[in-house]
Amino acid sequence: MPHSTPIIPVILSGGSGTRLWPMSTSAMPKQMLALTAAETMLQLTVQRAQGERFLAPIVVANAQHADMVEAQLRAIDVVPQALILEPVGRNTAPAIALAAIAAGGGAAPLLVMPSDHVIADVDAFHAGIHAALPLVEEGWLVTFGIDPHSPETGYGWIKVGAEISGGVHRVAKFVEKPPRDAAEAMLAAGDHAWNGGIFLFRADAYLGALAVHGPAMLTACEQAMDSARREGGRVFPDAEAFAAAPSDSIDYAVMEKADRVAVVPVSMGWSDLGSWDALHEISDADEDGNAHRTEEGGEIIAIDTANCLVRSDGMRIAMVGVGDLIVVASGKDVLILPRGRSQEVKALIEKMKASEPKI
Repeated sequence: MPHSTPIIPVILSGGSGTRLWPMSTSAMPKQMLALTAAETMLQLTVQRAQGERFLAPIVVANAQHADMVEAQLRAIDVVPQALILEPVGRNTAPAIALAAIAAGGGAAPLLVMPSDHVIADVDAFHAGIHAALPLVEEGWLVTFGIDPHSPETGYGWIKVGAEISGGVHRVAKFVEKPPRDAAEAMLAAGDHAWNGGIFLFRADAYLGALAVHGPAMLTACEQAMDSARREGGRVFPDAEAFAAAPSDSIDYAVMEKADRVAVVPVSMGWSDLGSWDALHEISDADEDGNAHRTEEGGEIIAIDTANCLVRSDGMRIAMVGVGDLIVVASGKDVLILPRGRSQEVKALIEKMKASEPKI
């Protein structure tokens, strides 16, 4: 699909990823792990935006992960045009502003992608990008609406409005994470999509919207980049200036307030891998419904066991006569819980933090 203006991928890699504990931790978040393929989530994200239509990516990451990010990109022969290392987390709106400024703040289209999502049908994703580009060139802010297949209460939803051009619609309304009955009604109505947090817009269109709806955030980001320290491809925004930016998501700060906001509904095998249950749902299973994977010398032995997700990166796991469990061993930690309850890992992490000795 030739196009005159190459797209700059913007990869957001600042998340801590503790919902996939014990494998994912703040020191080794899920985007750095190989969860669905031989490549890591970060590598897969970068690879789905390569080719003649795309320039080298801008990656926004946590400063503590700099070496890891560079090593993973080197392994797939990618040199980012900038690796922006946040001194402190300020959510997605400021992170994207840093990238838009680094991109030159002009007419270049930015494809903003979280680094830890699954997209099984990359061709469908590229078709959605192609459909959106004419409006993007006109200054529209475009998001990608994920074809919903369940009344999900853990995602925001988008009400899809009137069609503007082939496959691209106005956003009628953004919906907060809904209660179950509202999610069921939206799914049944058929005119809503999940908000997957993937965006396409010109750098100047985003910065212009931020100037109107979040001027303090824009000023803080501009000052942080004006005073940034640079080491090769690494960019260290000024910590004091960036800390002054309000912490807010792009949805709240810009997308819900701007005028020309469009959505491309797309069915592309998307998952945010927000839990071990989500990973089990998309994993290949054996004839007994078990999805298992080992790394670094791990071993799994199962007898009379069905419908389990089992992962080990070093420990031997032996299971007899059980079903519908999630069992994950990493280092010295083992997680065991029934399928369907993996969202409770967050509460588990909080309890472990509360029990740690105070120094």
